[in-house]
Amino acid sequence: MIRFFPLLTLLLLFTSCSIFRNYEKHPKTEFRGVWVATVVNIDWPKNGKDTAEKQKTDYLNILDFYQKENYNAVIVQVRAAGDAFYDSEFAPWSRFLTGEEGTPPQWNTDVLEWMILETHKRGMEFHAWLNPYRATFDENFEVLSETHDYCTHPEWMVHYGKKNYYNPGLPEVRNHFTKVIGELVSQYDIDAVHFDDYFYPYKVKGETFRDSIAFKEHALARQNLEDWRRSNIDSLVKQVNDTIKSIKPWVQFGISPFGVWKNNSTDPKGSDTKAGQTTYEDLYADPLLWMQKGWIDYLAPQVYWSMDLPAASHRKIVDWWANHNYGTHLYVGNGAYKVRNNSDVAWNDEKELPNQLKLARRTPEISGNIMFSAKSLMTDKEDVVEDIHKKFYKYPALTPTAPGLYRNLPEKPVLTSVQETSEEILLQFQDISNQRYALMYKSGRSNKEMYPIKKLEQKIFVNGNTVTLSKAALKGKHIAISFVDKYGRETESQIIHLKKLDMYGSER
Repeated sequence: MIRFFPLLTLLLLFTSCSIFRNYEKHPKTEFRGVWVATVVNIDWPKNGKDTAEKQKTDYLNILDFYQKENYNAVIVQVRAAGDAFYDSEFAPWSRFLTGEEGTPPQWNTDVLEWMILETHKRGMEFHAWLNPYRATFDENFEVLSETHDYCTHPEWMVHYGKKNYYNPGLPEVRNHFTKVIGELVSQYDIDAVHFDDYFYPYKVKGETFRDSIAFKEHALARQNLEDWRRSNIDSLVKQVNDTIKSIKPWVQFGISPFGVWKNNSTDPKGSDTKAGQTTYEDLYADPLLWMQKGWIDYLAPQVYWSMDLPAASHRKIVDWWANHNYGTHLYVGNGAYKVRNNSDVAWNDEKELPNQLKLARRTPEISGNIMFSAKSLMTDKEDVVEDIHKKFYKYPALTPTAPGLYRNLPEKPVLTSVQETSEEILLQFQDISNQRYALMYKSGRSNKEMYPIKKLEQKIFVNGNTVTLSKAALKGKHIAISFVDKYGRETESQIIHLKKLDMYGSER
């Protein structure tokens, strides 16, 4: 047996390596997002009555923190409960922004436009997060604006628990919300529309969701209540997707459902979990269908449990979603808010969250992660943040390309002129209006088909046909410039010989 030992060792080595063959230490493409919750001022603004300057500063602090940690997307809640963080024809200004619902903010600029621009300047995507069906957050109805749908369309409302919800069974509700989406996508340069897990509400013991009249009027023959409710959500998802793509086809549509589709105790196809409520049976949402039909661009299940929690293991749930994906980008929603702040003692371990990122990175079907929520990692968790940065987010990453567009590469823009100032180089291109970012790589004399992320020196937001490079960031004699368009596709790169530029002189 001894003489076969080297062969056996070699075989085990190759076998072991194959287990992790999809693990990439520094992936060039990976979604790294964070939710910025505005409802009841969870993350931002800290208070609706704060001055505009303080609100701006607090938002920039969030962006700067996550940019430094190499995140590439923020998912910002712009509609929390029938309100809006932008000037809307269909909803009053949110009291969480202005202190009083319906009162415009005292900003000197368009709030949402400013937020999006500042996000893009930092090389990050802006996903506009809306809650489609929550109409009121509590029973404090006197704080509502007279233009709130609760006041103008009481027939749309269902009171359940201590909140009011838009009735998903009414076509007029679906049409109204589609107009909300159309307005948002048309007027703002967002990268995606994002829904959370609130469809039909989480069930409250002893309460009945009173939609029987709508069911009698709109259900199909022989359609039971549960299937009818799911069909209402399906219709909204399809209609919203169609609306987005008809206006700006590059704007993605993502949904973040509750983490458990079904338990296998009620359906063998479900996960090995014991969740008290499930997405399919209690919230009447069927994300598997949405993926199969191509109605969404990404799915981000909220898997907010620890790795080996018996009732709902993060490990098992991630594996289940990985095995039930249908060509849609799949991101994992992580409960960063639980770190050292939960009855589950597993969250006291500083490695819990990094281990979840390791699992996602080693699962080929997973394309990234989203942290809930922004403030969670910004205080008293320096050790966890440092570990994540060192082991996973040491270098930046580009966001995944919109599904179905991998082979359709954009043309390389034409460089027409080069100018200089004392501190910058200005590159003028023929037309880069469809590009989102310019990427500047450190390069040698010869161009490469694709540059690794470690070579990336600058990611510059494109605003016009001029790309401005900082001279301080230029190293060596050559750089390579490529572009990422609004679909997330990277063009071929082109070499610029710095020594041939007049401002550097002949000796460079």
